Amino acid sequence: MSGSRSLAPFGRDLAVDLGTANTLVYVRGHGIVLNEPSVVALNTKNGAILAVGSEAKRMIGRTPSHIVAIRPLKDGVIHDFDVTEKMLRYFLHGVQRRRPLLFRKPRIVVCVPSGITGVEQRAVEEATISAGARTAWIIEEPMAAAIGAGLPVHEPTGNMVVDIGGGTTEVAVISLGGIVTAASIRIGGDELDASIVTYAKKEYSLLLGERTAEEVKMAIGCAHPLAEAASAEVRGRDLVTGLPKTVILTADEVRLAMEEPLNSIIDAVKNALDSTPPELAADIVDKGIVLTGGGALLQAMDQRLHAETGMPIHVADSPLDSVAIGSGKCLEEFEALKRVLISNSRH
Repeated sequence: MSGSRSLAPFGRDLAVDLGTANTLVYVRGHGIVLNEPSVVALNTKNGAILAVGSEAKRMIGRTPSHIVAIRPLKDGVIHDFDVTEKMLRYFLHGVQRRRPLLFRKPRIVVCVPSGITGVEQRAVEEATISAGARTAWIIEEPMAAAIGAGLPVHEPTGNMVVDIGGGTTEVAVISLGGIVTAASIRIGGDELDASIVTYAKKEYSLLLGERTAEEVKMAIGCAHPLAEAASAEVRGRDLVTGLPKTVILTADEVRLAMEEPLNSIIDAVKNALDSTPPELAADIVDKGIVLTGGGALLQAMDQRLHAETGMPIHVADSPLDSVAIGSGKCLEEFEALKRVLISNSRH
């Protein structure tokens, strides 16, 4: 990796958390300046982009046949290269319009899942360069999440982070600025939503929309039994009659629906603990596990992990922003944190 001049202290350096559910942009010296859903609305007749971000997300399931609202990232990696590049370009131009300092090509740090393949990593780099970056650096999401959560990643002590995002769950034990052991599974918030859709279809012959399932999860979803029973009125289409239908779903039903993906997440945490060296495992028993990502906000997720692992569980102060904040810190403190970045060949 080249020296500290690679990221000179200009305001135009950016960090991008290119997530399955949301994209966040951090500007050096300014913090997080953009947080939008990773959704693009396209006109299939001419390929024109009609909306990006929040506006496009509102269109999901509500568009005529020639307009599609798509999510170009799936399971934490690029699913549709061209649309990802256009979406990234749109977001970067939006940041540049608000901050004229950024008009020249910025240097960008991008987060990727730790289980990403070389081909997938190159796709992220290519999309970033195509969207207008001068150079692209890669940082693994669990490392960024740990830095963003304030963990002392450069100390010779075990730090464990569990980052539950929209498309992936990243589990890592970090010590001395490196990932000692990691598990990356392509299960996250999207899988939890899909399991609620499947449950409603199976138990009530009710077809739910993607957004409705997400709203149900956020309203009454829980990972561990709660003292107070909650319920929600859910509207969808009756698969038998084809007519609109309303049912009442309870928190216990939603928890039951999400059990399979939740168990997969817990198994990933247990597997990472199982392959952790004894000295670092002792540190984790003492310090606990830090939970970040949107999944950290699922009710009683910390209680469930504590019950399954016996470890103290701490939810990060800003779980949704941890990855973006951590990548941003790599810009702000480049000399101290440059070892955690993966450089590319375009310097």
